[in-house]
Amino acid sequence: MPAEMSHADDLLALYARAGFARVEPPVLQPADAFLDLSGEEMRRTMFITTDPEGRELCLRPDLTLPVCRLYIADGAAQPRDFAYLGPVFRSDVAQGELLQAGVESFGRTDREAADAELLALGLETAALWGVIDPTIRLGDAGLFAALLDALDLPPGWRRRLMKDFARSGDLRADLEALKQRPQAGGVSAHAGVLSALAGSDPAAARALVADLLSIAGITTVAGRTVSEIAERFLEQAAPGDAEGLAPEKVAVLERYLAIQGNPDAAAGALRALADEAGLDLAAALDSFESRTNFIAAQGIEPERLSFAAAFGRPLDYYSGMVFELHENGNGAPLVAGGRYDGLLARLGAPGPVPAVGFAVWLDRLDAVEARQ
Repeated sequence: MPAEMSHADDLLALYARAGFARVEPPVLQPADAFLDLSGEEMRRTMFITTDPEGRELCLRPDLTLPVCRLYIADGAAQPRDFAYLGPVFRSDVAQGELLQAGVESFGRTDREAADAELLALGLETAALWGVIDPTIRLGDAGLFAALLDALDLPPGWRRRLMKDFARSGDLRADLEALKQRPQAGGVSAHAGVLSALAGSDPAAARALVADLLSIAGITTVAGRTVSEIAERFLEQAAPGDAEGLAPEKVAVLERYLAIQGNPDAAAGALRALADEAGLDLAAALDSFESRTNFIAAQGIEPERLSFAAAFGRPLDYYSGMVFELHENGNGAPLVAGGRYDGLLARLGAPGPVPAVGFAVWLDRLDAVEARQ
């Protein structure tokens, strides 16, 4: 029996003791949410089919969204904690499938305490495979969003920076573009089209731009698909988005993204930046420091945490703490997740629902255990 399966009972027992009830979402899922939230990059790894009405379906490539759908179908009316363990299907893994486990916690309003408890549970998860002292990478998508709000950026640039932050945390190309005024033949040359698109329905506008590109025979540019090109074009369609940004605002972004260290040291640097730049980040930083205190109350010394202001995870629905556990700081994450308070409303819930969770890659943990 593979080691990953030998730990399955222990893993589910751990989650049950923590109050997480196991659920088993259907393998076949609507593809739209995965594509909307993860884009064309996800499409390239998904197994997609269509139903008799022409709607796209897929074999689930991940379990977070299917678990969210189960909670919404049940009314999303009260706090619930779920655990899962089952196969997911992707073309970029051996034999097209792998086991994924994890937990999702919905509806808890004590966000900082819930974040700390989930991080502690993630560490307990890794310990089942003998990973006792992993590298803990920590970031905060909510803090970055608060910074962009305080800087009062144009809407298109705010969306673009949030998306690129989630994808890589590397915003050097964006910051260089923000320093520049548009050149002849650049975005300003399309000002009439951009003006017409500004304020229109996003889905309809995206479809229009994609159609125009297709009519012109454009399928890819620099590796980007038509859909991705259209998305970039539409990011410029709000007033002010085609303009550069004041140098002092770019400097604040650059300084923010350079902050790293343990959470206590980072909080001091972040407060100093906010004070010197005249930005109101008090609420976000209070939440940040409160979470650190709750993490310490879980018996996790803040000095063990490696916080980086530029650290994001490659999904654009995260809205707060994000984290990854790594073996000695190397390789792909073993356990990873974070807070995503806006996701359930995007999937059809009546309104925003506080939510935090993480996924576990059993094959990676199995490999670490084998090396040990």
